[in-house]
Amino acid sequence: MRDNELMNAILNVIWLLFGGIWLAIGYFAAGILCCLLIVTIPFGIASFRIGVYALWPFGQMVVNRGGRAGALSTIGNVIWLLVAGIWIAIGHVLTAIPMFVSIIGIPLGIANLKLIPVSLAPLGKVIVPSSTYLPSYR
Repeated sequence: MRDNELMNAILNVIWLLFGGIWLAIGYFAAGILCCLLIVTIPFGIASFRIGVYALWPFGQMVVNRGGRAGALSTIGNVIWLLVAGIWIAIGHVLTAIPMFVSIIGIPLGIANLKLIPVSLAPLGKVIVPSSTYLPSYR
């Protein structure tokens, strides 16, 4: 295991213990609720995707699907932003602030802030490992 992978694993375990599990459970619960309401299944799938990212964020990154995301993704993102995205983003900011208080919490606060863009507009995004990211995903 390389040093970078070891550091990501350590940070992911710390993240999981200090809030990542609860954040992921919240996203998974929202995903289940959205999938129960047939019309909101795309939002449920996006919630599951964000939940997995929230569970283990270090060593992963969010990239745009680019041209593959169409007008429906844009409309869906606007609806998501108005209904849930802005509140989730505020929650990420409010939980990142106490994480920044301690030295060990700074990477956790940064990871929490990294979740904001995907929580504001989850449709048309894909989560990929940082080590395999190629600019062609854009």
